[in-house]
Amino acid sequence: MNDARSLFDRLPVGWSVVVHEGRRYGVTRTVHGDGRAQSVYAEALDGSDVVSANLYDLSGAGVLRPCEMPAEKVLGFLRGLEPDAG
Repeated sequence: MNDARSLFDRLPVGWSVVVHEGRRYGVTRTVHGDGRAQSVYAEALDGSDVVSANLYDLSGAGVLRPCEMPAEKVLGFLRGLEPDAG
């Protein structure tokens, strides 16, 4: 799931605002254990949606672990997000 690693890498570490499907989200990307684990937590600023997942580097392979949602929701969000121009 190297696709997930490159999608996580699109986000800066820390908090930022992105747009996905016309909604603004506050996103936090955290890196743990010298980069061996990462997490992304995104919440729509209107409170209508949440996206959350962890990414683990196991023997050079990225393993995506969504938090109580389908992997496709997380991947779709990460693929479709755009930096907030405002």
